[in-house]
Amino acid sequence: MTTLFEKLGGVAVDLAVDKFYERVLKDDRIKHFFTDVNMVKQRAHQKAFLTYAFGGTDEYDGRYMREAHKELVEKQGLNSEHFDAVAQDLMETLKEMGVSQDLLAEVAAVATAPQHRKDVLNQ
Repeated sequence: MTTLFEKLGGVAVDLAVDKFYERVLKDDRIKHFFTDVNMVKQRAHQKAFLTYAFGGTDEYDGRYMREAHKELVEKQGLNSEHFDAVAQDLMETLKEMGVSQDLLAEVAAVATAPQHRKDVLNQ
C-alpha cells in the first residue's frame, strides 16, 4: 500500500513545510505563538513529524504532541481556533502547490484527526 508520504513525495513535504511556515508567520491569528521560536529547528521538527504522520517512517523521536504544546495551551491560550488556523494554513499551502483534492482530503484526515486535536490542545 502506498503511503500518503509517498503520494505527496518527500521533497514536496519538505517544500510544503517551508511554504507553510511562510504563511503561518504572516497569519495574525497564530504568528504570535512563534515569536521566540527557532524556526530552523521548528521546520526540521515539523518535517520529521509530517514524515512520520504521513507514513514515511515508523520512527519519530520528537516530543509527543501533548508535551510539545502543553506550555502553549497553559501560558499562551492555544485553543481550537488556533488549531483550525494551522490546519487551514496547511491546506491552503498544499492547494497552492497543486496537490490534488484526493490527497488534500487524506492530509486533512491526518492533520485534523480528533485524537491529534485533543493531544495538541491537551484535552
